[in-house]
Amino acid sequence: MKRIIWFAAVNIAVLVVITVIVELFGLGRYLTAYGMSLEGLLVLSAVFGFGGAFVSLALSKWLAIHTMGVRVIERPQDALEGRLLTIVSSHAQRLGLGMPQVGIFDSPVMNAFATGARRNHALVAVSSALALAMDPQELDAVLGHEMTHVANGDMVTLGLLQGVLNTFVIFLARVVGSAIDGALGSRREEGGQGGLFYFLTVIVLEILFGVLATMIVMAFSRRREYRADAGGAALAGTSSMIGALRRLERSVAEPLPGQLRAFGIRGEPQAGLWRRLFMSHPPIEDRIAALQRGRTLG
Repeated sequence: MKRIIWFAAVNIAVLVVITVIVELFGLGRYLTAYGMSLEGLLVLSAVFGFGGAFVSLALSKWLAIHTMGVRVIERPQDALEGRLLTIVSSHAQRLGLGMPQVGIFDSPVMNAFATGARRNHALVAVSSALALAMDPQELDAVLGHEMTHVANGDMVTLGLLQGVLNTFVIFLARVVGSAIDGALGSRREEGGQGGLFYFLTVIVLEILFGVLATMIVMAFSRRREYRADAGGAALAGTSSMIGALRRLERSVAEPLPGQLRAFGIRGEPQAGLWRRLFMSHPPIEDRIAALQRGRTLG
């Protein structure tokens, strides 16, 4: 709850700061020229900005199950499935969480993820390749990593952060687009709607601001991976967590598809500086080094 209140407060503060900036620089008159109320645009930006993020979060479990072909384990059919349930149940008790759904999906690539809109109603899933390749201690660490994501509320936090940034993108693109269009003298008569140039400008600005927003979201995602690694180490032992990461490092690098990419335990392979700005996960060697130094980035 504190996390939700904090991010709601941040979003309100963002809207207030934007309003002050717009008024100080006299940009409100450009909005009026297009028949747009500043307050109305703020509300609309927040509704659309948070609406998309929360719809995606609310559907995250359903999408994960259907897009990844996750089979939720109701009754274990073999020793491996029984081990998965036992480990997750143990971690949930230690972390004070409700038992999440536990699933497995067929894939030749080693990966695992956790998702869900609520901490006590989450989904933790592992690929068949990971479940079969990891030894019990490494599997314990991987599931500890995922359960730490759940305990930290990372899925909700990521959704809230995305909502804040969506609001920035939607609002600022229209404010700046109105100012540019008005400065170039291409706006229509008072009370009219913006022309083609205005709409093209807004589209370009949304793309540019969206790229910057993505960089911020990915930076947060990388930080939470360090925290989840530290959590996995606390639950299963540092050597087990490092062993699991080393095994992932030696495996085929293929991240999860689409919006699930940031939720997997591994991301893309090593990349150059520019590409690293858009990576959801730090390089595995950096994560191992952080564990060896006892670094948590909390």
